[in-house]
Amino acid sequence: MCTSCSKFSYTSSTRTFHLVLTSNLMVIPSFPYRRSTDDYTKQQVDTLIANASIDEFSLLYANDATYTHTLDSLRAITRTLLATGTPSLASSFTAAARSRLCQTNPNRMQTANGLFAAGMDGIHAVPTPELENILARVRSLYGAGMGFAGLGVLSSVVKATVGLQWEQQGSMADILAVIDTDISQAIQSCKEELDGGRVTDITAARDTISRLWTCVEESCRDVEIWGGEFPFERAADSIECWRV
Repeated sequence: MCTSCSKFSYTSSTRTFHLVLTSNLMVIPSFPYRRSTDDYTKQQVDTLIANASIDEFSLLYANDATYTHTLDSLRAITRTLLATGTPSLASSFTAAARSRLCQTNPNRMQTANGLFAAGMDGIHAVPTPELENILARVRSLYGAGMGFAGLGVLSSVVKATVGLQWEQQGSMADILAVIDTDISQAIQSCKEELDGGRVTDITAARDTISRLWTCVEESCRDVEIWGGEFPFERAADSIECWRV
């Protein structure tokens, strides 16, 4: 073993395990010599997951200039695995994702404050980075087949736009158009959730839809008052044509 590594051991009731601590504080599990192929494979996969970055950077050189290029390592690996695997693999992946997301209290949104802020003119609203974080969470939910949980959060986002004004061209108008699309995508996820028999409380599901519809209608009335353009037309059409 290299001099920059330290090795520690501990013994359980059945076997002895070893841990290797490298100079850069990476922990590498070191199993006893006798182990199955499955043990070895699981160790290697775990080592990959523990050490690969979601975002890795490489330097590109062109015309005497240096550029930084982002490589989404884990995302690329996962997408390749799911694209080339069997349909059952994708189903297992989304089932595991739902199991994990359920542990994070997906319907909870502490407050809608901070999603929007006053722009440079002090009048028109602009989106904040916190809104992007919330929308990323919503997409994780409906992408994993938890559409109703996603709609619950999106209702709060729509509600937060009431009382605000924004320019018809700009970052606020752009993000509201994206949210409109997110609502439609989440509704499609809800339909698949219903068809898949994963909705255990149909009354709660209807309440979620009703709350979203109330927030969308309130937004429509508010925008009409100040003469803006209603941003959730697509969502309104999707909800109006949907019966549960």
